[in-house]
This record gives sequence, C-alpha cells and structure tokens, in this order.
Amino acid sequence: MSKNTGTDGLSPWHKIAVLMIALGQEGASELMRHFGEDEVEQVVQAIADLKNVPSELQDAVLLEMEGALQEGVPALGGVDFARGLLERALGPEKAAAMLGRATGGAITGFKMLRNADPAQVAPFIAQEHPQTIALILSQAEPPQAAAILEQLSASMQAEVVHRIATLGHIAPEVLDEVEQALEVILKNVIGSKREVGGSQVVANILNVAGGRLEKSVLERIDNADPEVAEAIRKRMFVFDDLARLGDAEMQMVLRYIEIKDLQMALKAAGKAVRDRFFTALSERARIRLFEDMDALPPVRMSEVEEAQARIVQQVRQLEEQQVIRIPRGGGDDEYV
Repeated sequence: MSKNTGTDGLSPWHKIAVLMIALGQEGASELMRHFGEDEVEQVVQAIADLKNVPSELQDAVLLEMEGALQEGVPALGGVDFARGLLERALGPEKAAAMLGRATGGAITGFKMLRNADPAQVAPFIAQEHPQTIALILSQAEPPQAAAILEQLSASMQAEVVHRIATLGHIAPEVLDEVEQALEVILKNVIGSKREVGGSQVVANILNVAGGRLEKSVLERIDNADPEVAEAIRKRMFVFDDLARLGDAEMQMVLRYIEIKDLQMALKAAGKAVRDRFFTALSERARIRLFEDMDALPPVRMSEVEEAQARIVQQVRQLEEQQVIRIPRGGGDDEYV
C-alpha cells in the first residue's frame, strides 16, 4: 500500500489538481466539464501551482480518493498543462482569460491602482480621455472608484459611467496604452485581454458613492442612454430596497446591524422601508425605536446617508456569505 506521504500538506484543491494531472488533459477536461466556473478556476490555479508531480504523490492522492493509478510515471503540471486542459474544456478564448486570472497575469498593475490614494490618482486621470478614465475606474475597488468619480466634473462623471457600463473585451494593445499613461504613478501596470466594466461594475461603484452622486449620475445617463441607466438600476441594491426583503431576511438583517445606524438611517427613509422595519420588530422594540428616534437631535443628511450605506454594506456582506438573498432594484421579483 502506498503511503500518504506529502498529501497532508495539500489543500483539497491541490489534491484535485494532482488527480487531474494524473488523468491527462483529455480525461481531466472531460471531468472538468462537470464543474462550475468558480470550481474550474480554483482547480486551474492549483494545477498552475504544481510542476513535476511524482508518481508516489499521484498514488497517495488517488488512494485517498479511492481511485486506481494506471501509469506510475511522473506527470507534468504547470501553466502549459493548465492551458491545454482548459482549451479542450472551454475553448481558447475563455481558457486564456481564466488562466490569466489563475496565474496572476491579468492586469497585475491594476492591483497597485487599487492600493493607491484616490486623491493622488484623481488629478492625474482627470486629464485623460473619458474612455481611459472608464477603464481605470473599472479596475479600481468600488469605494476608490467612487472617490475618484466624485472629484470629476458632473458632465465627466456621466460620460465616464456610461463608458464603464458599455465596456466589453479590451484588447491588450489598448491596455498597453493605458499602462503607459499610468506608469509614471503606478510603475508596474501590465495589460491583458479581459472583460471589464459593464453595468454591474457601475452599480457597485454607485452603491458606495452616496445618494446625491448616484442620483445625479443616473439622471444624466437616463438622458443619454435610458437602456444603460435601467440596466444599472436593476443591478443596484439601495437602502429603499430593504422594503422588499422577506420576513426571514429582515430578521437576519436586524440581528447584524447596529441599532444606532438604524435609528439614523430611518430618519430620512421612505415610508415603505420604514414600515418594513417597524413591522419586523416586536411591539416593545418598535416603541423603543420610536422613542430613540424622537430623541435624536437634528443631523446632517450626509450622516443619514452614511448610516444607510453601512446597513446596505452589511446586507451585501450577508448576501455574499449566502446568508440571505436580496432583490435588485427595478425588477419584478418581489417577495409577497
């Protein structure tokens, strides 16, 4: 019996990767067709991490998975194996994009952009063409992109948001031009072909940008391209959408948010969302919330928006953790 030497230090994904390597490209690609896209990406990254996989390790992993090793020869992993496997399973274009993400080759310089100070980036990119700004913001984290967007003129904001929403696949030569423009500040921008932008990127940015900026940008986009504006709205989740949560989801939200944030957020909330929170509370808790809200002194609207944003962020985190499901604005998929 083969010893399991070496398998204890392997993650589950790396063990699957060893199995894939042992199967060869054809067998592995057939197996991979049964995986979801997220699972495929995890496996590909693990395969790319591996180089020469000794037959002893193959034996150990296959025994652990109750498989049977057919050929006891070392197998070659690495990027070349992953590329060939993915091309068989997904086709050349999708394989290249996924392999780029898995091996860290996809626009690595933009990772530096995400760590940059928006105050330093904004004055520089504000002088660039709107298409260039759109590409840059599409690669930034939403809070950073929102901070940069807020420093642009109103007309430029609308133009840039529209361009982000309509970005498609960006060719390497286009990204090369962008990296040359950013190289002075970021030093190490690397281009690659990748799908960027889209209405979801805009929705993520506007979700953290604040109510006034969101309203201003969407109104301008409405005038220029109503279809794009509607696509953005359908992918956004804002505080008023909490009125559409089901009872179980609302109870879960109440468990995780700060009561002080709720008091502040409801001061300027719409009737539907106020009523939704009130009906989700026990009578005693509802009375106490009324009293606490009445006792609050006048507050700035910006403070109310910040409290609402914190609640929305918490709700989005619960959705990411698959604790709750949240509806998106503009759709008919409501809870009844």
